[in-house]
Amino acid sequence: MLIIKLMGGLGNQMQQYALCRKLQTLGREAKLDTSWFEDEKLQKSVLAPRSLELRYFRNLSLQTASAEEIRKVRGASTLPAKAFRRLTGKTTVFTESKMYHPEIFSMDGRYLEGYFACNKYYADILPLLREEFVFPKSKDPARALRNKEVIRQMEDASEISVSIHLRRGDYLAKENAALLGGICTPAYYDGAVRFLEQKAEGTGKKLHFYVFSDDPEFARQCRFGTQEEEMTVCDWNKDDESLLDMDLMSHCQWNIAANSTFSFWGGRLNPRADAVRIRPLRHRNNQIPEAAVMKELWEGWTLIDLDGKVV
Repeated sequence: MLIIKLMGGLGNQMQQYALCRKLQTLGREAKLDTSWFEDEKLQKSVLAPRSLELRYFRNLSLQTASAEEIRKVRGASTLPAKAFRRLTGKTTVFTESKMYHPEIFSMDGRYLEGYFACNKYYADILPLLREEFVFPKSKDPARALRNKEVIRQMEDASEISVSIHLRRGDYLAKENAALLGGICTPAYYDGAVRFLEQKAEGTGKKLHFYVFSDDPEFARQCRFGTQEEEMTVCDWNKDDESLLDMDLMSHCQWNIAANSTFSFWGGRLNPRADAVRIRPLRHRNNQIPEAAVMKELWEGWTLIDLDGKVV
């Protein structure tokens, strides 16, 4: 059996779930460990406490491991047992250390820890995942109606809808800035928009930017494009309904992601055959990627560097 630790925010949880489903489609016995969210002491210690947001998806079947199954695979959690594993190096815990670990697919009897953001892990089962990640409707009738109307506009064939994600919030905190900050620069967004403007040339259609951010006031001050494109800041899905922004992103024809798993999934869930998905070349500042490797691992995505250049 393989057990994958669920942790982090919604985008990360979706990636861990996606890897689990990939393993299951290969005939492997794989389950999820949800105990990270039940540890009150741990949740108080992290910068951004999280809840099990996968439960918001309708009819998503989470195959979770029991405490006994976790103990058998991971080993006892007593201090002597942990000390023995440290001294002997005999551990069944596998911790992600790079962008892609193909060896996972030949493992057995291991407990997997990591975020598994690489598209290559589960790109071939995205049609299945799109069927399983069914978003709820807003409990607020007015908000639900507004989302429905915006989706209709996004799917209007007379223009090209483009989602833009501006991740700020916790990325600006001093604890995260060195690791995650300074990646989605103004040059990155300018380069992404220029690339799409060139792609739209000759179509007779204008781009319409739908901007998503955890700092909507900042988003309203931004301007994108050189052709007086229309811009809509989507700022009404809040709190436990913020995942509905991801649903809206997925209805846009083209997607510009931040270095954020939330907007990675906004692009992944876009089912259009002619979708254009853009992401920054770099995700974290402690992982300096090779362009050729990233192109292989993120096939079908357009990669843009800090200077706004397509790689």
